[in-house]
Amino acid sequence: MSSQLLSEDFAENIVTTARTATGDSLRSVTYFTRSDFDQLYLRDDLEQDADLNTFVGHEWRGYRETQNAYQESELGQCKFTVRSFENGYLLRVAEDRRGVLITTDGLSMQSYEEIAEALKRMLQDADDEEA
Repeated sequence: MSSQLLSEDFAENIVTTARTATGDSLRSVTYFTRSDFDQLYLRDDLEQDADLNTFVGHEWRGYRETQNAYQESELGQCKFTVRSFENGYLLRVAEDRRGVLITTDGLSMQSYEEIAEALKRMLQDADDEEA
């Protein structure tokens, strides 16, 4: 899938990072900003007609609300979010201006932590390059 928001290299790096960390468990990869999104990968056996606009909008608002709600928590800053659903899991990694959602079949929490760290670094490096 091609991206309108990212360079082809950056989009490919995101998908490759997700694939490497999750293997065949990867269901989808979506890059998002405050106002737009691109689905970078969707596994062949999944339906192509998901309402990503509503889905991504909710996850962006959820990121902002989480940052605000827990900013003074003794737990520290929120690093990433994992949501569990009947048919899979969602990992959200976000920064102030952009984020990545991946959906997977089941993985260990350690796997989610590793991919979240890798995606967070990629997003931060992209921010540094733009600055």
